[in-house]
Amino acid sequence: MKGMTRGELARQAGLSAATIRYYEDSGILPAPERTAKGYRIYSADILVKLKFIKDAQSLGYSLKEIQAALALLGSKMDEDTLKELVRDKITEIDEKVAALYAIQSMLAGLLETPQEDIQNYLRSFQVPDQHH
Repeated sequence: MKGMTRGELARQAGLSAATIRYYEDSGILPAPERTAKGYRIYSADILVKLKFIKDAQSLGYSLKEIQAALALLGSKMDEDTLKELVRDKITEIDEKVAALYAIQSMLAGLLETPQEDIQNYLRSFQVPDQHH
């Protein structure tokens, strides 16, 4: 059987061998086939899956989400399912953006807080001197 070693796969995918091993141990990638001498051997389809994983991560998908998508790709993934996954991710990103804007607004508000109020706030965290 012609295939790649983990090191060759890692080089071609632009990942470390440890990352590939982690994906296998986590169940994101299937366990590789082995040669008669016990060497792990990888087929080209694993390289395609690694590209998918890298692309999905760059779009904000978690490894758990990627694992689920890979399972769907291997069975019942169709255009509608893919679009639903993308819509769900867009909704999640919109929620994160809204939360970040709320934090930004609070921080900007702090910059407008009068200095005396800030000093009083900071004093509230100080332990009173008990050397009387």
